Amino acid sequence: MIEVTANEVKFSAYRADPEGTPKGAVVVLQDVFGVNADIRKIADSFAAAGYVAVAPSLFDKVKSNIELDASADAEGRSLTTELGTEWPIEAIQATVDTVKDAGKVALVGYAWGGYLAYLAANKVKGLACAIGYHADGLLEGVMEKRRIPTLIHFAEQDPLFSEEDRIQFRARRPDVSAFSYPDASRGFGYAAGPAYNAEAAEKAQERTLFWISQYVVGQGPVLLKNAGAYAQAKTEKKPKKKADDDMGPPAD
Repeated sequence: MIEVTANEVKFSAYRADPEGTPKGAVVVLQDVFGVNADIRKIADSFAAAGYVAVAPSLFDKVKSNIELDASADAEGRSLTTELGTEWPIEAIQATVDTVKDAGKVALVGYAWGGYLAYLAANKVKGLACAIGYHADGLLEGVMEKRRIPTLIHFAEQDPLFSEEDRIQFRARRPDVSAFSYPDASRGFGYAAGPAYNAEAAEKAQERTLFWISQYVVGQGPVLLKNAGAYAQAKTEKKPKKKADDDMGPPAD
């Protein structure tokens, strides 16, 4: 664990380093259960893929050493309500600043952390891309155009984000790449969790790693007029498309 400071508040963060020279960095944002074993394993997986990974303990501002299990959802949500979003965004900025010497930085969040990742994408400096898993509250800020490439993984069995919510989100935010997982519920990527779905977790992780590789390791994004941020995967010029061919990022 390392110690970070945001607006004179000290908090801890779990850090995992790769072997050899890092490709870049990934900041992992916790869900309502804190930086528990699931979040630490996720950070370790990004380190194993070659990135410096840091998971800030955002609950430390109100209560330190919080590691909850699935039965403590209400307690975790109470802590998120007490925290709000202003200080967590400051803490995310401070965490990003601690790893920027490793290269470009990606932000990956889960549930509440996915919501924070979506907010932070337009507020935190020094980010190459943002990724959210079964994020809460996305429709609250849906009209704000994305400033950096943003990827969302939807769980179709998520009781807190309905099919209608997904339809509305995709209609309003075509500049966000979004994938849905039909048999998945919240927490489908936690290997030790009750909602673990191996097929969905593997697909989502593959897409996440590709996304991070594209924007953190590869060439940075370019901005298209009247659209969000997209990657230019290759440097050679491509034939110009007709105007009606530009459909934006794919939605699966």
